[in-house]
Amino acid sequence: MKETLIPVVGVVTDIRIDTPDVKTFRVVTPEGKKPFEHMPGQCAMVSIPGVGEAMFSITSSPTNREFMEFSIKKCGCLTEWLHVMEVGQQVTVRGPYGNAFPVETELKGKNLLFVAGGIGLAPLRSVINYCRHYRENYGTIDIVYGSRSKDDLVDYQEIIDEWMTTEGVNVHLTIDREQEGWDGHVGFVPNYVKELNPDLSKTVLVCGPPIMIKFTLAGLKELGFTEEQVYTTMELRMKCGVGKCGRCNIGNRYVCKDGPVFRYDKLGELPDEY
Repeated sequence: MKETLIPVVGVVTDIRIDTPDVKTFRVVTPEGKKPFEHMPGQCAMVSIPGVGEAMFSITSSPTNREFMEFSIKKCGCLTEWLHVMEVGQQVTVRGPYGNAFPVETELKGKNLLFVAGGIGLAPLRSVINYCRHYRENYGTIDIVYGSRSKDDLVDYQEIIDEWMTTEGVNVHLTIDREQEGWDGHVGFVPNYVKELNPDLSKTVLVCGPPIMIKFTLAGLKELGFTEEQVYTTMELRMKCGVGKCGRCNIGNRYVCKDGPVFRYDKLGELPDEY
């Protein structure tokens, strides 16, 4: 516990512009090493001293030994500062926090369905790349990902160049409204999942805006999926990361200590915003 509370200095070595309001930051220590190890789904506290700190998903896979990445949407004071940073500048990171997706236990050998909306792909990216790296440990992998427009699809180039070319991985992209130059699917993610009518043998991992998660879960239940087959992550509610501040409770559970990854039947109740 003590080590996770001590910040590590991180140098930003690469900044990728994903969408008009999302950038992916690559971070290493001043010695050029990965700040610390983690498992898919875990989070870290990223800070600009004097400005603030916030919890973000670690979007790079643990199988990447050289650096750590965070895909961050501009939506507040700290993130606005991060978005004007330049390569070579420093932040501090500490972690990892929370539990991980059960990639080595419950998910092993299973057919997987990832459902993401907008920046919700960020927490799932580490899991997807982990499962791609250890491809032989998992069944078929289907990814349903949607955003407002083509320009708002995070990791688009990686999806096209890497995910779509991996054997046994099927990617289904959608955008909310028709757009010039887009010949793919148009429509909201929950409806697209129902259209695709996925096989009931799949274990589902969902992340996205609360309204999307709510309708996706309802749609999955209509199709015959049970809550025991569905996992989600709620790191957006985490504040301190160690169960001290009490800001992230859902009923009698703390997201930081019991989550942020939950299987739906273990959640008991959804927070009000869902």
